[in-house]
Amino acid sequence: MATALVLTQTPSDYHRIVSPTLKVPDISNVSIPVGILACQRDPLRRTIDTTVVSAEIHRPPPSDAGKKGKKTVVAPTLPIGPIILVTLHDTVIFPEGGGQPTDTGLITTTKDGRQWEVAQCKRHGGHAVHYVSVKEGTAEAGLEAFAPGVSVIAELGEKDFERRYDHMSMHTSQHLLSALLETRLNLPTLSWSLTSYPQPCYVELPRGMSQEEINSIQSEANKLVFEGRRVHVEVQELDRQADPQSQSAPKLENGRAIGKALPEDYTGGVKRVVVIDGVDRNPCCGTHLPSIHNLQLFLLPHTESLSRRDGNSGSTTTVRLYFLCGPRLIHHLTNTHTLLTSTASILSSGLPVVPERVQQVVDERRKADKRVGDVESELAGWIGRGLIDELIRDTQDGAGLWKKHLHRTDDSSNPLGFLSSIAFAISDGTKDKSVTSPYLIILTSSPSAQVPNSQSTVLVIGSDDKKVKEAGDALKAKLGIKGGGKGPRWSGKLSGVWRDTKETAGVEETLKGIW
Repeated sequence: MATALVLTQTPSDYHRIVSPTLKVPDISNVSIPVGILACQRDPLRRTIDTTVVSAEIHRPPPSDAGKKGKKTVVAPTLPIGPIILVTLHDTVIFPEGGGQPTDTGLITTTKDGRQWEVAQCKRHGGHAVHYVSVKEGTAEAGLEAFAPGVSVIAELGEKDFERRYDHMSMHTSQHLLSALLETRLNLPTLSWSLTSYPQPCYVELPRGMSQEEINSIQSEANKLVFEGRRVHVEVQELDRQADPQSQSAPKLENGRAIGKALPEDYTGGVKRVVVIDGVDRNPCCGTHLPSIHNLQLFLLPHTESLSRRDGNSGSTTTVRLYFLCGPRLIHHLTNTHTLLTSTASILSSGLPVVPERVQQVVDERRKADKRVGDVESELAGWIGRGLIDELIRDTQDGAGLWKKHLHRTDDSSNPLGFLSSIAFAISDGTKDKSVTSPYLIILTSSPSAQVPNSQSTVLVIGSDDKKVKEAGDALKAKLGIKGGGKGPRWSGKLSGVWRDTKETAGVEETLKGIW
């Protein structure tokens, strides 16, 4: 994952406390609340010397197997083994929030130099809690290692920072994109999703967008990116009574909420506003880059419509607009170029003419498929007519029920289709030649190269619906063929190797048992 930074240090004026009474606690046994953590004050900082405030053994609640989460991004899975919930005085490891997933990181206990993995970091009330994995020893030993007052170093490893940088890139770009959509097109962002790398993220909108609108927003966003607009954060005490959006999110006329209100369990007491100079001011607790420079934005040139039911407002349609930037855009361009180059090599063509060559190959394949279909149809007709001639010849003296098994090797993608063509030829032929003799035919096919999970196809046809069903039921019982049918036709499949000594013999035995 590429993490080339324009700014290697966060500017000193990035984090701005705009309230004269708000202070960052400097007492080591007090946990700094979410909103003014080190990871939020300085998003490029990777390490911090701090102290343990509290620790306890993680006791997960019983899982609800029937309940499915709505999150697109799932937090990293907690490893097997004891987990210690550690609260620090301060941290560079971001707890999930604002639509941004949890960071992963490391904590080193300074007295012994032991390094502990932080699998997740979550907000509990107003404080960041680190889910620390105890890979060696007992939970009690881990609890002892993180006794209150112990000095530790919290840090983001290389992979941890790459993950954070990706999240910051997409999150900051989402603020830019949502601001332009609302101010230029009056399109509020209903919600957004920071998906797992390297998938594109999306914003959810109340209506679709034309290609012209998408191009316009992308162009304007990238003009601001090239200007290198700065980003900073303003924080102050949170007054829920004076701030309506902290109580409930604003809504559209149809009742659909725009964004989200503050979580009910948020007790941090800090209001945090992310500002993109001259573009946007938006409450958010996530981490953001100090500048949008180098965050070229790419909007995927299509949208995805969704139907939703919102309370009393009935069914509504919303649209997802997907976007890429930063490391994900680099990955997308690299991967796309690799695929395009590989395709050009296969086609023995230059990159610019790949679409034309692909279309040519598709057209030729369609023609070839049609030729194959025509030949198969003709062959099926010959086979069907041959079986009818055999039926007429064998039943001239009124020999009763005429029974036949025909097996063939077929490596096509639709062997049942070919057997069905034979069946239709037989049905049409018996009508054309006014055949009245009763018959029961089992058509089977299997691939030339068989393996334990090969699929063989079985088709039973006949003049008597009951005898067709009887044959199908017998094949199920004798050979374990799975299938079913109605009227004069029954079809099924056999998983495994088709052998003359078992499967062919089983079909022949089935026919002998039906009169």
